[in-house]
Amino acid sequence: MSQDMPPLSALRAFEATARRGSVTAAARELHVTHGAVSRQLRSLDGHFGTPLFAKAGRGIRLTPQGEQLQQGVGDAFARLRESCAELKRSTKEAPFVLNCPGSLLARWFIPRLERLHRELPDIKLQVSDSDSELDPRRNEAGATLLFSEPPFPPELDVIELAPENICAVARPDRAEHFDPDDPATIFTAPLLYTRSRPQAWPQWAQAHGLEGARLEQALEEGRGFDHLYYLIEAALAGLGVAIAPRLLVQDDLTHGRLVAPWGSVGTSGRLCLLLPHYVAHRRGTQLAEWLQRELNP
Repeated sequence: MSQDMPPLSALRAFEATARRGSVTAAARELHVTHGAVSRQLRSLDGHFGTPLFAKAGRGIRLTPQGEQLQQGVGDAFARLRESCAELKRSTKEAPFVLNCPGSLLARWFIPRLERLHRELPDIKLQVSDSDSELDPRRNEAGATLLFSEPPFPPELDVIELAPENICAVARPDRAEHFDPDDPATIFTAPLLYTRSRPQAWPQWAQAHGLEGARLEQALEEGRGFDHLYYLIEAALAGLGVAIAPRLLVQDDLTHGRLVAPWGSVGTSGRLCLLLPHYVAHRRGTQLAEWLQRELNP
């Protein structure tokens, strides 16, 4: 620090004492002891080589040199307090942007969005759907909700919400020839897949002991889609059997629009909320707690 500039902590103690007219009141405002403020004031006297306060009865008053310093320091700290207050207001009023893949957004999040706004009105959540730019380190999102796998980026706070389970699903009339005791009967229907999750079918097949060569042939003869949302819609339309996270098809399974004859298979993936370190964690933590309640009713 320049020798012409005393420590900021000392100037802060001086400004509070001059404004309050009392060392005791300044100490109370700054949440320090009376002695700590007195030491800071003495250090300023030494720095400038002149006393800044003088005794006045039981109290103190500014000396002419103190009045000179107070004019500049008082204005500076007033502007600083105003700037901090404005930043706090703007941060509080700014929307909290949640980035989320379109499929997860449409199939699970949007049906719960009204309840979230009702239960967490202070978050002022704004949802952004994107399947191409989901890295919170490279956009302005306050948080990102997605299925991901470790290792996670060290510069992010990762809140793991739920394990990922995938299942093969089809419309009931398409699944008539499926045998729950024989996973190989899945090859009696066209396989539907998404190009964004090429590992899903191999993971499912390996868990059920199906050979890779037969799966590769079935996928070559199957039909691919760019997004998971389209894939699920294709299964609902009866175009074949799709592989999808159970979370995104649970409502369809519950209401009988789809069936999953072989249950679910766990993967190494997790549904995660990713928070950049610079994000104020109050809103991020509130959102994570709400999501956990929704996922574990």
